[in-house]
Amino acid sequence: MGSMITDAGPAGQAASAPYYVVFDVDVRDASRYGEYMAHVLPQIEAAGGKYLARGGPHTVYEGDWSPYRLVLLEFPSREAFEGFYHSPAYQDLHAMRDEVSYARMVGVEGLPTPGAAAAATLAPAPAQD
Repeated sequence: MGSMITDAGPAGQAASAPYYVVFDVDVRDASRYGEYMAHVLPQIEAAGGKYLARGGPHTVYEGDWSPYRLVLLEFPSREAFEGFYHSPAYQDLHAMRDEVSYARMVGVEGLPTPGAAAAATLAPAPAQD
């Protein structure tokens, strides 16, 4: 597992942070994958998720990564994504997806949404006399 470096604010300050999922999928059966896509969209939306990118052109700028089809999802929180991902409804769809594709997926916590806790974190320190 990789190192855990975060930009989380000071301990004890909870702020709402979106959760992003990067999905690299090699589709082997486009027709059946289309069926999966039609069924998964309502599940993603019910969990508060949305697509930010779905299979558009991409460019590798560094490294030896050769993604097939990239998908970027945003959820309101890690908990929302994990609730979706581990739900019985998605597990059936996951099995369908695995039959017709190979995928790699990672999730990353986004920066906290602007608000009271985030503003307090970004406020300059008081001047010392």
